[in-house]
Amino acid sequence: MGLTIGIDVGGTKIAAGVVDEHGAIIARTQRDTPADSVDATAAAICDAAAELIANHDVEAVGIGAAGFVSSDRSTVLFAPNLAWRDEPLGARLAEQLKIPVVVENDANSAAWGEFAFGAAKDVEHMVCITVGTGIGGGVVIDGELLRGAHGVAAELGHMRVVPGGHRCGCGARGCLEQYASGRALVREGKAQAESGSLAAAQMLSVCGITDPAELTGPMITEAAMKGDPCAVELLEDLGRWLGEGLASLATMFDPTLIVIGGGVSAAKDLLMKSALQAFERNLPAKSNRPHAAFSLAELGNDAGLIGAADLARRPAPAPVQSR
Repeated sequence: MGLTIGIDVGGTKIAAGVVDEHGAIIARTQRDTPADSVDATAAAICDAAAELIANHDVEAVGIGAAGFVSSDRSTVLFAPNLAWRDEPLGARLAEQLKIPVVVENDANSAAWGEFAFGAAKDVEHMVCITVGTGIGGGVVIDGELLRGAHGVAAELGHMRVVPGGHRCGCGARGCLEQYASGRALVREGKAQAESGSLAAAQMLSVCGITDPAELTGPMITEAAMKGDPCAVELLEDLGRWLGEGLASLATMFDPTLIVIGGGVSAAKDLLMKSALQAFERNLPAKSNRPHAAFSLAELGNDAGLIGAADLARRPAPAPVQSR
């Protein structure tokens, strides 16, 4: 298959691009996301795709959307930040665009992008975890994306690491996302600043603010990269939680490579060093098993778009048969 379109649907913007079989983006367009309207969101996606189709010989469209996507890669069962509930998005857009449309979870799409064309292009077994405001990710085993019986596997950020811990947006308590994400980084930074910590006050000064309420994850990351002790400690703590979670994931999936992406990964060695140390410390039977390698993601914000476009080239899995 030749050219396909990848569309990354976020809570505020819809990024679309024409992608060739080598993972190169040859044309782009963008729309705002009318997140409170099912019809308006579908129309915006369709409009972006139609613009690209008008100027390129496109064979299929792949859409990466946050939320649960059915095993046939067509229906968005639930989207936390959009108004989709059991929305037949794939069939709806295919009817309008007159070409095949597949829908995939956005984190799975990003993981596949890194597997097919990025940091994991030379391996067959990988775990990709994206550390941003929350935590997403995907798993590839034997060169196939792990989707589960119902299409909703590999919600890596919602693996429970602290029973009875912080309440998560998913409704459970103690999810990895509550300890190893940008949201957790900000929560801990604000808590230190509000406690009257002199070190945290110095961090706020480095960030150019005085009110802890204004603190953001990118601010802490930038301060850490400038060497601020409090910010460095916050990043190291986040890396420790991340490494502990990844040790559990490695026990389950035995990947060749673990790829770390997302906005917080901009801290690079500040994050990777503590994550790797915690991973090595917590990996079961660590002296008697091969250890996964670590790598930073390579495709940045384009991973989801590129991955969705490539998944559009691949046939949907056969329906699971009940026994």
